[in-house]
Amino acid sequence: MSVWQLVAVGALMLLGLVGVLVPGVPGQAIIWAAVLWWALTDPTQVTWGVLIGATVLLLLNQALKALMPARRPREAGVPRTTLMAGGLAAIAGFFVVPVVGGILGYVGAVYGAERLRLGSGAAGRASLRSVMRATGYSVLLELFLCLLAVGAWLGAVVWG
Repeated sequence: MSVWQLVAVGALMLLGLVGVLVPGVPGQAIIWAAVLWWALTDPTQVTWGVLIGATVLLLLNQALKALMPARRPREAGVPRTTLMAGGLAAIAGFFVVPVVGGILGYVGAVYGAERLRLGSGAAGRASLRSVMRATGYSVLLELFLCLLAVGAWLGAVVWG
């Protein structure tokens, strides 16, 4: 696979990660399609292993999504900018501090954005709790599993 194709697959995965944060955009399907494209153009045991792993992770997300509360950000009174800040911080945090950084980035950014918006630490913590109940757990789960799939692809590209 050429470098340009790898860059295109990576860009498509980044688009999928952002798509997880935007309602109506099938982010995980975009990520899975990018892994499939990569596996079909460079068929090795590693690529097929990553494809199978990504498929399992994304199917697990679909199964667990039914158990999670529905996304209702409007009921919590949360601005979309807060959720986007949390999602983007989770994506960055996942690669800065592998795996755990995604969760820490999401929660930290949501708390920080709400603290700035509301003006106090106590109000920020209360808002963070309502955000996590309304949308946070389902968004965080989907984003985390998608980040694991992208991380597996990145690991296979760099070390494979």
